[in-house]
Amino acid sequence: MKLRFLGIIPNTPDVDSPTIWLEEDTGDLLIQSYKATEEEVKACQEIGSIPGHSTAVPDHETIIRLPKVMRRYIPRSEDSTVEEPRT
Repeated sequence: MKLRFLGIIPNTPDVDSPTIWLEEDTGDLLIQSYKATEEEVKACQEIGSIPGHSTAVPDHETIIRLPKVMRRYIPRSEDSTVEEPRT
């Protein structure tokens, strides 16, 4: 697996550090972030996604909360570059 570090929440302490990596062979993102609360998961399930699709979260999946400031590290297209952190 060939991972590339994309970003970490600015001014992060040594712990509690949302981080994003890109798996370069597949283009998948690996995201370390805060687990959604039970209330947030329930809200997601109430809204759903597409008609007829289950709203259950399978054991091999989870819902995370990604802080807004971390969106700057998500690539916008296959050939885009990642934005540098603002200070």
